[in-house]
Amino acid sequence: MSQRLEDRIEQMVRPAIEDLGCEFWGCEYLPVSGHATLRIYIDKPEGVTVDDCAEVSHEVSGILDVEDPISGAYNLEISSPGVDRPLMNPDHFSRYVGEEVAVRTHDPVLGRRKFKGPLLSADERGIEILVDGETYAIDYDNIDRANLVPRFD
Repeated sequence: MSQRLEDRIEQMVRPAIEDLGCEFWGCEYLPVSGHATLRIYIDKPEGVTVDDCAEVSHEVSGILDVEDPISGAYNLEISSPGVDRPLMNPDHFSRYVGEEVAVRTHDPVLGRRKFKGPLLSADERGIEILVDGETYAIDYDNIDRANLVPRFD
């Protein structure tokens, strides 16, 4: 079974990112014709600075140049996950149980593909989210995109 590109990249760069005092939050490869982008998200408890991004970019660029996991040209972006952080794995979802999230699925769940509401639970299989008084169970495999909905209290 072939490993996803994002998983291979994570294995390559995670140790270097952690050595720099940052958390590897996740990555996504966006293969738009002629303008592909590899976006790597990093995080720190005290927040990510521009200097953190520059330092990680320098380290990660060197690793990717040697390992060459992506054929063709691409832009490397290093970014904080931000206040509307993407939720990319079960650990991310578990951290934000009780918070409002926005989820888009590949396939409809009970007739809908977009969900926005409090995250009720997250386990090894998937999540439960409350939308309009109804609870929806969504498997991780069916999640196309998920983000934390920022609160500005």
